[in-house]
Amino acid sequence: MTADILIRNARPFGGAPVDLVIRDGRFAVPGANRPTLEIDAGGQIALPGLVEAHTHLDKTLVGMDWFENRVGPTRNDRILADRKAKRELGIDARRQSARQAMQTLKYGVLHIRSHVDVDTEIGIANIEGVIATREALRDLVDIQIVAFPQSGMLPRAGTLELMDDAMRAGADIVGGIDPASIERDPVRHLDAIFALSQRHGKPLDIHLHELADLGAFCLELIVERTRALSMQGRVTVSHGYCLGMLEPNRQRALIEALAAERIAVMTVGSPSAPALPLRLMRECGLIVCSGSDGIQGTWEPWGNGDMLERAKYLAQRNGMTNDADLTETARICTFGGAEAIGLDGYGFTEGDFGDLVLVPAQTLAQAVALTPQARTVIRRGRVLARDGILSGDLLHVA
Repeated sequence: MTADILIRNARPFGGAPVDLVIRDGRFAVPGANRPTLEIDAGGQIALPGLVEAHTHLDKTLVGMDWFENRVGPTRNDRILADRKAKRELGIDARRQSARQAMQTLKYGVLHIRSHVDVDTEIGIANIEGVIATREALRDLVDIQIVAFPQSGMLPRAGTLELMDDAMRAGADIVGGIDPASIERDPVRHLDAIFALSQRHGKPLDIHLHELADLGAFCLELIVERTRALSMQGRVTVSHGYCLGMLEPNRQRALIEALAAERIAVMTVGSPSAPALPLRLMRECGLIVCSGSDGIQGTWEPWGNGDMLERAKYLAQRNGMTNDADLTETARICTFGGAEAIGLDGYGFTEGDFGDLVLVPAQTLAQAVALTPQARTVIRRGRVLARDGILSGDLLHVA
């Protein structure tokens, strides 16, 4: 249940110690009324709820038998294996999405954007499953659903119509997939997904794995459409590996163009893909967020969904070791994610939602480097976890 809470001696984003008050589910100024609950943070760092800006809730195998991965090395190999696994492993989107969301709750992940498959074999069944999870867990975590044509849209007749069905069923964001290498027609694909976005009045989030000049060309097309349709602040490019592969002048020009149209870029800091230039992106004012991508699935066996750990991976992938850079990767997984996925009331100012994570660390850099697990998680006046352990009433939710 929710309560009026006084959190003493907390350090928002590693700053000076303050007392934080949550009243009626939102941060408030201290008043004369005695709070229902007092928590002494003891100087712990307070973060405003970690943001998982890119995952695939419908694909995780969390809680299922170990999957022996014999999948080939290419993206198409993985797509085909994933499609087969949906049929043979009994990956129930409702059950599995709830398992992942509850697993990451104890880390303080309070906001999730999930890409959910739409294709001609499963229709919109996975969308419906994750919608059910979104509604069941709405008091614990915010879940945004991207209708995602993983297997391609143009080459598979009927997928575009299913994407339309998914949006009508309750998906929040229109998804896209590599316009050239998978869709084989960048102009038609981008025309189709931007039209869907306009028709339903929803944002866009486009997977773009394409490399070097081909990826840059597709990014330029995305920038042009965003500008022409006045969709600034409503488009995200996920991965964008090409940004780490361009010669310096073109790289800067493209990053500046993305920043000018307020197109967000999501990077997971993958060790097997080109590293994005995080320092340059920050310098240019680009909105940058991060996510876990697939967690313990048929694509890869890795991941636990801890976005503080993801901040560490970003730093490692970019050769970052100083405290200022580690602090920036923590910002990417909090405020950056919030801006990218369009969260309102995010932060510690009066009137913001009373969501926070207490992390036992002296500095943000230490929190990123060591990722301490004994966290306290509060959502809108409800204590969900203490010292890394979920509240007893939540242990069997999933």
